[in-house]
Amino acid sequence: MAITAAMVKELRERTGAGMMECKKALVEAGGEMETAVEQMRISGLAKADKKSSRTAAEGVIAVEISDDGKSVAMAEVNCETDFVAKGDAFMEFAQAVCKAVLTDNPADVEALGASSPQGDQTLEQIRHELVAKLGENIQVRRFLTHQVSDGKVGVYQHGEKIGVVTEVAGGSDSLPRDIAMHIAASRPVCLSEAEVPAELLEKEKQILVAEAAESGKPEEIIEKMVQGRLRKYLAEITLLGQAYVKDPDQTVEKLLKSNDASARFFARYEVGEGIEKKQENFAEEVMAQVKGD
Repeated sequence: MAITAAMVKELRERTGAGMMECKKALVEAGGEMETAVEQMRISGLAKADKKSSRTAAEGVIAVEISDDGKSVAMAEVNCETDFVAKGDAFMEFAQAVCKAVLTDNPADVEALGASSPQGDQTLEQIRHELVAKLGENIQVRRFLTHQVSDGKVGVYQHGEKIGVVTEVAGGSDSLPRDIAMHIAASRPVCLSEAEVPAELLEKEKQILVAEAAESGKPEEIIEKMVQGRLRKYLAEITLLGQAYVKDPDQTVEKLLKSNDASARFFARYEVGEGIEKKQENFAEEVMAQVKGD
């Protein structure tokens, strides 16, 4: 059976694959469109499995708020290059993921992948097909949902690379977003000193003691030095202790108190944080693309 340009065009539209790949699939299927589609999906799943071991440290942070403002979801979806991250297909997938998180409140990434936001396909099936179409490893790395108690949600996104959600009780309607912007810039670890993990505090104290001991000063002076530096460290990593970015003369805690407000919750995601990126030179990257790895 002759393979026409119209047949190749139809298969491309249905699978998103390249022209030559579509023509080859049609030839192998003897011109049977449905057989070609099925074989390309099977091939695409195999390619997706092969690409799953490749580092995906680019991507986007997606945020969704419920219509009543009482629930908020945030998700990080990763790919390999910033070029793919900016594409419409990838962005639409990331937003679909976040909407599913908000709607279904899944227990983990596996449960999220089993959800079917569009009815006919699961998110995991859509992800596999997107890997085959875009040629990169695509992963849903993490997500969260937060149910608002008696406060207001604040959301801030710095492009698509940083996302922050927070809940603030009291104050003006603009205050939650202002606090979210501060969190995006200042990267607090915890809300307050009471929430700082004991092991993190102990580790920092050991480092400070070792540094102070090198000064050769008396033990009682070293203890005061360590306590002073520890207070400074706690102020740097806690939201309430940090100097407010828009007015460094006051802390976030003082800002909230002056507005009869309190911070109840925050979360900050940044694309790729904590992922060890593989270093490749440009020539090797191009050659890998040519070979189809």
